[in-house]
Amino acid sequence: MNVKTKVQLSLMMFLEFFIWGGWFVTLGTFLGQNLKATGAESAMAYSTQSWGAIIAPFIIGLIADRYFNAERILGVLHLLGALMMYQMYVAVDFAGFYPYVLGYMILYMPTLALVNSISFSQMKNPAKEFSFVRVFGTIGWIVAGLIISYVFLWDSGSSREEGLLKNTFLMVSIASAALGLFSFTLPKTPPKLKTNDKVSISDILGLDALKLLKDRNFFIFFLSSILICIPLAFYYQNANPFLSEIGMENPTGKMTIGQGSEVLFMLLLPYFFKKFGFKNTLIAGMLAWTIRYFLFAYGNAGDLAFMLILGIGLHGICYDFFFVSGQIYTDSKAGDKFKSAAQGLITLATYGVGMLIGFWVAGEITDSYKIGEGVHSWKDIWTFPAIFALGAMVLFAIFFKNEEVEYKE
Repeated sequence: MNVKTKVQLSLMMFLEFFIWGGWFVTLGTFLGQNLKATGAESAMAYSTQSWGAIIAPFIIGLIADRYFNAERILGVLHLLGALMMYQMYVAVDFAGFYPYVLGYMILYMPTLALVNSISFSQMKNPAKEFSFVRVFGTIGWIVAGLIISYVFLWDSGSSREEGLLKNTFLMVSIASAALGLFSFTLPKTPPKLKTNDKVSISDILGLDALKLLKDRNFFIFFLSSILICIPLAFYYQNANPFLSEIGMENPTGKMTIGQGSEVLFMLLLPYFFKKFGFKNTLIAGMLAWTIRYFLFAYGNAGDLAFMLILGIGLHGICYDFFFVSGQIYTDSKAGDKFKSAAQGLITLATYGVGMLIGFWVAGEITDSYKIGEGVHSWKDIWTFPAIFALGAMVLFAIFFKNEEVEYKE
């Protein structure tokens, strides 16, 4: 891969995740303060990610892989997304906002697979080359958060009261339009399949991999993956509103510590995987969710602010140790025939089913512990996912029999 292509792909990844991180983190805070949305309505908005994840395989499998170059579809989706994002920027109530956030996520979620497809098609050795390109996505997410908190100060208390958080949608609309136009300059990535090749719904959704569920260990892992996504949804939906409500300065910027942690523990994962094995690595990842939420429950923005920072910093262990390890385990169990199908099935189960349930539960719990206008009993709210994650970990620890899984670079 030449330098020009590497720069193009890195910029593509940077913008792809700058766009996601530029509005999704502060969405809950914006909805509650600007649109006066309830917890249930915030759950509806966040659930659009899950609906997008469920619909995405159809867009990729029925269109991208058969009829058009991936970079062209990426461009069209981001240009349409820019229009949707602008409509979110001008919305004045939740009823006017929701159709556009739903439309946007249906357009955006397929682009996550497209940027990977475009990248892999240009690489001779993806195992070695992809991590360099992908890390620019994490950098993009971090930069978006830092800009919101430290450049424009949109998430400060006074700015939130003035309604300036809506500017995140305008910023992302511009970035989405830029990536849409830039996509047409990316290396050509033609369709993988011929138009007359038959592709079944089973192929698209990875349902062929359901055979793997006959394996007891894989079934326990599959079930645990869905269960752990319920507490995961609490973090996405509630972390920024929580930090904002209790008075933490620059909450969005501080939350980028989680992405820095993600990069660090991604580098450390091979060591932990080989030293402690797959089962213990996953248990550590699940236990980290429990610890994180108890830190949130008992920390504050004053003398115990370090507990909140530590909770944010655990993101690398929470995410990498469970989800990345899980992808490696799935790859090892599937074999050559079902690799893609198995990964598709896990994605559908987690980002689709698991988080769809999780966002709904988080909305209900948040509403039930609302004690005043813009005031919640956060200790009670965070205790629920802490205990739930602990229960999921115990279930996994008891019923999953240890087995050797090779870490593949």
